[in-house]
Amino acid sequence: MRRATLLPLWLTYTFLYTPVVVLVVMSFNRSDSPYEWSGFSTAWYGTLAGDDEVLRGLANTLIVAAGATALSTVLGTLLAVGLARHASRSRLLPALSVLPAVLPDIVLAIGLLAFYSLVSATLGLQSVLLAHTVFGLAFVTAVVRTRIAHVDPSLEEASRDLGAGEVTTFLRITLPTLAPGIVAGALLTFTLSLDEFVIAFFTAGPKDPTLPIVIYSMIRFGVTPEINALATLLLAVSFTVVIAAQRVSRLTEAL
Repeated sequence: MRRATLLPLWLTYTFLYTPVVVLVVMSFNRSDSPYEWSGFSTAWYGTLAGDDEVLRGLANTLIVAAGATALSTVLGTLLAVGLARHASRSRLLPALSVLPAVLPDIVLAIGLLAFYSLVSATLGLQSVLLAHTVFGLAFVTAVVRTRIAHVDPSLEEASRDLGAGEVTTFLRITLPTLAPGIVAGALLTFTLSLDEFVIAFFTAGPKDPTLPIVIYSMIRFGVTPEINALATLLLAVSFTVVIAAQRVSRLTEAL
């Protein structure tokens, strides 16, 4: 009976992950065809390393992801602390802080593009970076607020009673206790920015495509083993960062 109840679960997992497994396996295919296996080879990874367009897209993606992660982490942490300290009874402000994470990507992308057009901003890496910061900030705020809920407020009160100012208390007490949540939020934001396509597609300039946009331009002419290799590498990076974020989140709950 128990096996019968688990059958739909395993069928769902099989349906979700079989294409991913096939993609990874075919990235090591010796043949030029992405559909016919002719032997094991890592040649496509070497080809990928020599593709200037892919490398340029990768560089742009890393610049955007690193910048958006830094801005989102700082602003999201400050926002989370502000909401916890000064808006603890409000339901509207916390809801607004996570709204960019709840909105569909297409809605947020169109809204950001409309804003850039309104202020006559030039589209480029800077516009993508700011756009990724908007939705990354929401995730950092949510993670750090969860961490704040597990922190004993008496620690800050004791620090102030001993004569420490607001800044000293924040730097020596608040920030270290929130560090696991901050790191988890930063890792999550980096992963989301690394893989994000819709918002980048709407807010990027024609001369500064990110890696997901480069992949999109490549698959319009058909899927090749080179694209499978690139997708496998992105999958490995995303999987590693997500696992690290989960481990840090567990540490946050345990402390």
